[in-house]
Amino acid sequence: MKKGIGVITGVLLLTVSGLLVYFYIDFKWGSQKVDSLCRNLTMNKIKNLGTTKILEILPLVDWYADSADLKGEAGVSCLVKTDESLILFDVGMNGKKEDPSPLLHNMKKLGVELNKIGVIVISHNHVDHVGGFKWSKEKSFSLTNKQADLGAKRVYTPVPMTYPGLTPVCAENPVIISKGVATTGTIPSYLFFTGWTPEQALAINVEGKGVVLVVGCGHQTVPRLIKRTRELFETPIYGIVGGLHYAVTDSRMKILGIPIQKLYGTGKPPWNFITMEEVNKDIEVFRKIKPGIVSLSAHDSCDASIDAFRKAYPSAYRDVRVGKNLVIGHYVSSFGILNNAKGL
Repeated sequence: MKKGIGVITGVLLLTVSGLLVYFYIDFKWGSQKVDSLCRNLTMNKIKNLGTTKILEILPLVDWYADSADLKGEAGVSCLVKTDESLILFDVGMNGKKEDPSPLLHNMKKLGVELNKIGVIVISHNHVDHVGGFKWSKEKSFSLTNKQADLGAKRVYTPVPMTYPGLTPVCAENPVIISKGVATTGTIPSYLFFTGWTPEQALAINVEGKGVVLVVGCGHQTVPRLIKRTRELFETPIYGIVGGLHYAVTDSRMKILGIPIQKLYGTGKPPWNFITMEEVNKDIEVFRKIKPGIVSLSAHDSCDASIDAFRKAYPSAYRDVRVGKNLVIGHYVSSFGILNNAKGL
């Protein structure tokens, strides 16, 4: 009996070891491919993008909520309003299979009407951005557990994705969405377990300020995001809002107690955790930009990382909290959340 258990244990250990070796070799090969592509790829300037006088970013799904009647989760969704467009950026995770979903619940509480949203942008095909495991696996997305009729909305995705009644545009290259608003095009990363992971961000050119980046998870890495933005736009980078995956001391997402975000999505092998030294290095990269606004999502970053950003940029830092409207530019309230607010 003991001998049989020993044999089974040995086989399991060999199998696990073999899989880790395979994933590691694949990861190293893929990472080198991404490095080469990002090093050699250059983008043409986006001309005649124009500007928006106002930019409002209203978090609809994130880890922390601004009031007790709003729901938080380890996912991302935000409403982006400019002079000419109303954009839903990502749709959260719906991890608890709630009905209504945290996204729809928060939209209702905040007075956000789905039929007034004209554009949906998906940053990347991960569970916490497309509505859950089911939709990520099917390369689709959903605002709840079921795919509701979205009418004639324009949808921009980082990889070919589907949605009933719609034909999403795969925005591998930068796309102008409206005056002052464009996607960055996809920037790939190579993750240890899932491999090739393209991610896009929103870039909004605010009049008199510069380009504000709205980011899902930042798998692209900060240096590559900044490089891409500088290649695309003549105007300087004014700020960044969203997730950058700094799960140093903790992981918001856990499965059977396993800290998923510390092991996955960092662009490193799972035994090689991201460190505060790396976070501080990126902080110094941002410091050179002299940002007017920095706002770090807590859905994939720990409190220690957020505190480091808050201390580094005491005047520019703003918390990302569901229901707390971030306002940049000349402001007249339209979300019904804040009145007579002062733009950054």
